[in-house]
Formats: sequence, C-alpha cells, structure tokens
Amino acid sequence: MPGSAPHLDPPPSLQPRLPPTPPRPILLLPPDTFALLSRVRNKPYDVFGCWLTDTSLISGNLHRIGDITSCSVLWLNNAFQDVESENVNVVKRLFKIQNLNASTIRTVMVADCSRFDSPELLLDAGAPGADHGRVFDLSSDSKDQAVDPGPARTKGLRRLLEGRAQLQPSECALETKAAELLARGHTKAPERSTAAAGNKLLIFTTGCFTYSPHQIGIKQILPHQMTTAGPVLGEGRASDAFFDALDHVIDVHGHIIGMGLSPDNRYLYVNSRAWPSGSVVADPMQPPPIAEEIDLLVFDLKTMREVKRALRAHRAYTPNDECFFIFLDVSRDFVASGAEDRHGYIWDRHYSTCLAKLRHQDVVNSVAFSPQEQELLLTASDDATIKAWRSPRTVRAHQAPRPRPFFSWLASQRR
Repeated sequence: MPGSAPHLDPPPSLQPRLPPTPPRPILLLPPDTFALLSRVRNKPYDVFGCWLTDTSLISGNLHRIGDITSCSVLWLNNAFQDVESENVNVVKRLFKIQNLNASTIRTVMVADCSRFDSPELLLDAGAPGADHGRVFDLSSDSKDQAVDPGPARTKGLRRLLEGRAQLQPSECALETKAAELLARGHTKAPERSTAAAGNKLLIFTTGCFTYSPHQIGIKQILPHQMTTAGPVLGEGRASDAFFDALDHVIDVHGHIIGMGLSPDNRYLYVNSRAWPSGSVVADPMQPPPIAEEIDLLVFDLKTMREVKRALRAHRAYTPNDECFFIFLDVSRDFVASGAEDRHGYIWDRHYSTCLAKLRHQDVVNSVAFSPQEQELLLTASDDATIKAWRSPRTVRAHQAPRPRPFFSWLASQRR
C-alpha cells in the first residue's frame, strides 16, 4: 500500500508519561501523473493503515486520556479527495476503542469474509489444549458475556485476570480501574451479525495488560459502514456510547512482531515471541521477558480457532522494549518471514516444514512473494540490500533451452 514502506527502525518504547509520537502521512500518487490525490495521517505511524475498498482507506489516531490510558480512533478515508462541495464527506469515524495499560492499536489490516468459503488451502485444526492463542468471543450471547459489554476487553478476558496475583494498587492500577469504570455502560456493544459475504474483518494488534502488543483485536465491518456517506464523527450513536467493543480478542501470551493474511483472507499468520509460561504482568510498563525463538501461529478467521502447529526456525534477539515489526507474507503454498538472525525463511503451508533459509548480512525486516509467481520472493534487510530469490525448479525452467518453433525449423531445412 502506498505509504507503508518496510519499517527498518524499531518503534520507540512507551514510557510512563507516553510522549507524543509524530503522525506519518500516507500519500496517494497515481503512477501516470503523480498528482497528489489525498493525504491520510496515522498516529502513531505503526498503525500503518490499509485499504478497505478500492476507493477508501483506514487510518488511525491515538488520543491520550491519562498516563497509561488512551483511545484509538479508526477513520475511513476517501482515497480520492477531490470533492469541491463542503457537504460531501471525505472522512468518517469508523470505531473508537479504549486502550488500557499503555496499549495502543497498531498494524491495521482487513480480511474479506466473502472469500472464506472458497479457500485455496484448508488447514487442520490443532490438537485440543495445544493452542498458543486463546480466542475470546466478546459478542457472544452467553449469560456471562452478554450482560455488560464494558470496555473493549470486558467479560471474555476476566478469566485471565482472575488467576493473577492480588497486588497493592498502584497509580497505574488505579487509573486502569477508573478507566474501566468509565467505559462500563458507555461502550457500544458489537452488532449481532455472522461473517456474511458482504462483511469484512478489521484486524489489529492491541493489548490489555502492558504496552507491548500481545493481543489481536477483531472487529466486524458491516456493509453500511464501508462508505464515508452518512453521519460523521459518530453522530449516529447514542451520546453516552463513548467506545466501541470488539467482537473477538486473541491473546497469544507473547509479543506480536508480525502479521499476514493468506491470499484467500481466511487464515491469519502471526509472528510472536512467547512470554514465559505462567508469567504475570504486575506493572504495565514492565512486560515479561520474551523468547528468542519466534513462533509463527496460524488462526482460522472463519472458525476463530488456532490451526496447525506453530512454525518455527527463525529467531529474534532484541529485548521486549526494543522489538520492531518483522513483516511476513503468505502465498498459495508457502509462508515467508524475515528474522533477526540474518536470514529470511520459507515454509510449506501444507506440511509446516521449513524449505529454505535465505542469507543476508543483517536483520531481514520484510519479505514479499510475487503476486504473479509464488516461487519468486523478495527480501529486504538492514544490510541495505533487497534480494530476489527463485526456487531451483523455476531457475531450471528459465535456463532450459527453448525448442525452436516448427515453422522456423522447416524454413531452415529448405535453405
């Protein structure tokens, strides 16, 4: 997407007073004339933003409420902002989500539900009890979840909190409690809807225990929300509904450092560095230590279950307060990811086996398959190089001598 170049520098770690981070604009430039079509601002920059439709983009802004409390507003932007009339919307507020314990919304992407029923590859569900990520349905009609939608993380996540040690309340804990009380009864519940063909899923990294991204938030976007027409700035909602609740939350119990969708949009692949088993976040500004080994987790967005087993081989070494995003990509048959061990990696999606290690001289930040040929991969690295890799099979196919056309051979015989 224009404006989302590979991120080579680690994002700044959050401090207790959370200094403001400068927004990074997304510029849309048509390739023929290079005239500026629109300017969309993201704050912080690692929201990245994404396309919702062919003519609209999603961006995000962060607003501070307290030292460790904030809210993220996600905006729908018209990509072609050449409207002269002041009565025509070019931007519209989509969702407003509360952030607790210094967390923020980052890495926004969209999955198209209409493609779920014709997947290019069906993956097997993982063994019961072996899930790395716990999926909470916050829009369930069950009695223990439908009474009070609360803030964006409410009932479905309380099971995580109940087992945690009872500590003396600190200033941070008191602020978080006050924020939860503020949001209780002032959060718009998720609209009841199945993953219908016209719907899309808004996916992003978030959290509720600490600033490091350790959860994946999922919010349905219904067809009537996919246009900038209509009420602006949330005029269509009740005046006391400050925030929007999420539909699902996936807790990976680790630091999320990358996400990518399969071509059919059904499967979400997540790079995560795990927290120690049984670890407790006592201070939101001090997340648990993270593993050097990266787990590549896979979630089925239709069933909201973890599938297959985690893919492993790649490693990362920066501590949790210096972690940066490592982009991954998924093709019909393969998964690729960068790593901090100076290699890019390729796995087989069918058999979960590592097929190749692609060497660089420094951290590999980003990988991308060719949309026309899945056995052609680009890797970008901190060694200031971008390398193109082909599979041995396609190399042999390109190097094989091509047979002469029959008519050319017949003409040469007559000479």
